[in-house]
Amino acid sequence: MVGASGVEFPLPLNTQPMEARQAMALPRDDGPWQYEPKWDGFRCLAFKGGKAVDLRAKSGKPLGRYFPELLAALSAHEATDFVIDGEIIIEIEGRASFDALQMRLHPAESRIRKLSRETPARLVVFDMLVAPGGRPLMDLPLHDRRTEAEDLVAKATTKALRLSPAATSLATAEKWLKGAGSGSTDGVVAKLLNGPYKPGERAMVKVKRLRTADCVVGGFRYLNGKRQVGSLLLGLYNKDGLLDHVGFTSTIANDERAVLTEKLEHLRGGSGFTGKAPGGPSRWSTERSGEWEPIIPELVVEVRFDHVTGDRFRHGTKLVRWRPDKAPPQCTFEQLG
Repeated sequence: MVGASGVEFPLPLNTQPMEARQAMALPRDDGPWQYEPKWDGFRCLAFKGGKAVDLRAKSGKPLGRYFPELLAALSAHEATDFVIDGEIIIEIEGRASFDALQMRLHPAESRIRKLSRETPARLVVFDMLVAPGGRPLMDLPLHDRRTEAEDLVAKATTKALRLSPAATSLATAEKWLKGAGSGSTDGVVAKLLNGPYKPGERAMVKVKRLRTADCVVGGFRYLNGKRQVGSLLLGLYNKDGLLDHVGFTSTIANDERAVLTEKLEHLRGGSGFTGKAPGGPSRWSTERSGEWEPIIPELVVEVRFDHVTGDRFRHGTKLVRWRPDKAPPQCTFEQLG
């Protein structure tokens, strides 16, 4: 398949990766299953045609210019004409840093080159669509594709390629799930061991570890175009006694917004976050989304979250309940382990 640059790749560059459907528990029936950690990074299909390499995000957008060290590692591999499925991660002191990944999405090539040397990325390989030499694998069962992926990573001469752990033991998967959410993984993915690779289909199962924390409301944002609360800005007290912004929750029932807005506006103008505060708009947000209202930090809310990275909730959280019984100073980072 010829890409835009005239390079012939084993598959079209718009090939979609196999997806996963969310579940509350790991599957036990209808197997056998292979379990793998769910990595906290950028999902990626890596295409190699001859010595040329192309990296594509799940959205189909090219990623190669942001990770030149991965292009170099794959180009230098002795194998040619293959396609692998994996996750791009950057680990700092043994923990995944999504912030470090996002910093790579920078328009300046010099900045990207500098970061690639200071915080090199790795491609965690967990599946293979085309084996070296252009041999198609998608119709083969997972255990055959896994063997090919293991062989490819074993022959790599750089640490930029890493094989994702895999197990058929439910006990091992449960152990991984218990440890997810604070390191490089945020859950477990289950795949049918005898199943083929199905591009674009939710043929896998993903389970995330969900935890709760009591957080102080240090501010809020209005809904766009409305004088009603849209999201609560959450904080935890650090070891110096300062309130750091750690994330947000927007799961507010519509019939509760008016009363909650009035309550928050009575508290408006307080100290808000005394430590790390919410930043302004980024290149992915609007000017409006960077605006927020500080309040007196006296309200406590329990929220459910799945992953922590860089002392922040990786995703938006779900509001569980208000905690009028909890004093704000009790809401510390110790809850996160």
